[in-house]
Amino acid sequence: MRIARLAALLAMLMAAPLAAAGAANHQYIQAGRLIDSIAGTMTQGQCIEVRGERIVAVAPCGPTPAGAQRIDWSAYTVLPGLIDLHTHLADAGQSADLAAPIKTSPQLTALHGAQNALLTLRAGFTTVRDVGTYRGLTDVALRDAINQGLVPGPRMFVAGAYLTHPGGGGELNGVVPNDQLPADMRLGVMRGPEAAAEKATFLFDNGADFLKLLATGAVLAIGTEPGAPELSEAEMRAAIAIARARGRYATAHAHGAEGIKAAIRAGARSIEHASLIDDETLQLAKDSGVWLVMDIYNGDYIDEVGTKEGWPEEYLRKNRETTDVQRAGFAKAVKIGVKIAYGTDSGVYPHGLNGRQFAYMVRYGMTPMQAIQSATIRAAELLGREADLGSIAPGRFADLVAVSGDPIDNIRLLETVDHVMKGGAIVR
Repeated sequence: MRIARLAALLAMLMAAPLAAAGAANHQYIQAGRLIDSIAGTMTQGQCIEVRGERIVAVAPCGPTPAGAQRIDWSAYTVLPGLIDLHTHLADAGQSADLAAPIKTSPQLTALHGAQNALLTLRAGFTTVRDVGTYRGLTDVALRDAINQGLVPGPRMFVAGAYLTHPGGGGELNGVVPNDQLPADMRLGVMRGPEAAAEKATFLFDNGADFLKLLATGAVLAIGTEPGAPELSEAEMRAAIAIARARGRYATAHAHGAEGIKAAIRAGARSIEHASLIDDETLQLAKDSGVWLVMDIYNGDYIDEVGTKEGWPEEYLRKNRETTDVQRAGFAKAVKIGVKIAYGTDSGVYPHGLNGRQFAYMVRYGMTPMQAIQSATIRAAELLGREADLGSIAPGRFADLVAVSGDPIDNIRLLETVDHVMKGGAIVR
């Protein structure tokens, strides 16, 4: 089975154009409809001029500029490249086998990551934030390989490892005694503010872009409860102080309200999941300007596929206890104006299906344009990269997605995109 998967991966990689090799120097892209994610509007008759990796002009279509290649996307709606802020590309993926991450060697984990990166890019997600891997720093290696043009994939911002307590939500629990796990699976395990600062320093020194703090227990971790606080406010504050000194930030995995509040008080920039958030904490998030990244699609996948495949009953029970209440919290967050960015927890479900969450965000209170903005300009704002990403405007990277039809009328069109460009290179 592993040989077959590797053969399929190699075939895909050989067939996929690398961004560095595929980018034309000068292109003129004719869009049928164009979504302006900043204004929240859609226009017609616009053309996008690209030189190298970046957009140089967006204006009503005219004659093809001298020396430019004209690309006819007049039958499509063109959007900025999509951004998923909660992925796990550099991992073996979720299954019924608790031991799968330890059974998967670091080398094979890296190859899984390359395959996952390609699937994600071809799905229209040209940028991702990878928020943790059991094999620490594998995400750093994958990001660097993509940036060097060795494998095709989205732009990656990576955490390096989970900052978590021994036996906490970021540990591989229930397989072997945790102190017998490989060292690369415990790079962020710590207890106490001093250790938190040391681990944060280590991760930044070894290539992490931001920190991932496990403020509460997890749904998909044995022996932890989503509502139970884990990292203390003091521990998170110590790690965040290191991040700020480096000009970086931290995001917090936090399901329960107490853990969310502690993470916000400690200075986290964003909260992942927020499944059990209450009204008081929603208001605190709004008042503090903290982002919520709520994965409201994958509860259905876990319930259906996890039940069929025999995932641990503890996982299924915790998923049932958090799915509907998380969606209710999401609807409240939309209604009161909390900042929300797109994140799916890809890796829990197969990579490449990231677009399935759009319909759920619309079902639970967003307009289609708001959902699109959450995965474009809003996600770029959370990253602090809105000058480069998240919109179709001069100076931004030429990261584009084209879909047949109008996603404002049918948001599910974003589940299967027709064309993808990353940095001026057509990858689909």
